[in-house]
Amino acid sequence: MFKAKFVFIIAAIALMVPAMAFANNGQGKGPGENGPQYETAPPPQAKAYGKYCQGESKKHVKGEKGTAFSRCVTTMAHAANHDNQSPREACKGKSKKHVKGEKGTEFSRCVTSVAKLRHDERQKEREEKEQEQQQV
Repeated sequence: MFKAKFVFIIAAIALMVPAMAFANNGQGKGPGENGPQYETAPPPQAKAYGKYCQGESKKHVKGEKGTAFSRCVTTMAHAANHDNQSPREACKGKSKKHVKGEKGTEFSRCVTSVAKLRHDERQKEREEKEQEQQQV
């Protein structure tokens, strides 16, 4: 008997929640009226270095600082801020030992990622110059 009353009360509450939501008639607070404000894109100064490190492991290995992914992102940020360094120089501390089941070495994957980063930076600069020329 107690279980039946309990189930009935829970069911009644569950039916009241959607009814109260519809009773609002759209008069609630929306975006810009002290309601939640969500950004659809990252701010313009944000950098997506993780894009170049997608294949790296995010699992922590005992005895190593950070994950392979976090070390890769750090290297990408460092390389982006030091344009005068070659990809090889930016990745000089990475391991050159081949691990079974992985493509290439940590060093070779790093060099490839930094090279892609530099290529994308140059491409972005070219596009910005073209836009400036079109505006003039």
